[in-house]
Amino acid sequence: QVHLVESGGGSVQAGGSLRLSCGASGLTSRTSCMGWFRQPPGKEREWVSGIVTSNSRAYYGDSVKGRFTISQDNAKNTLYLQMNSLKPEDTATYYCAAGGGGYLCSQSSLYDYWGQGTQVVVSS
Repeated sequence: QVHLVESGGGSVQAGGSLRLSCGASGLTSRTSCMGWFRQPPGKEREWVSGIVTSNSRAYYGDSVKGRFTISQDNAKNTLYLQMNSLKPEDTATYYCAAGGGGYLCSQSSLYDYWGQGTQVVVSS
């Protein structure tokens, strides 16, 4: 059984940094992608970043490109999202996901497993 647990969320001022972690257990070789999604208050969930598990190729949404970095530590079964130069519009609940992922590891409908989310609040 796959289990994903996010951590590292919190409150930070604009321009600050946070690193999110996602501990994973039960994943198999069929997991092609891992990704980060976020859901701002009152808005729909959106894709943030994805990584191909076999070769660590990373992809980013336009709104976070150049500021966020996704990485994985296979030895620790952990996915990370380093978030720098945070903006108030980055405020959201952040979710990690594992599964097929689809094009650019960006398609939420192709992810099979989801964490419970961790909240990030960026104040101006």
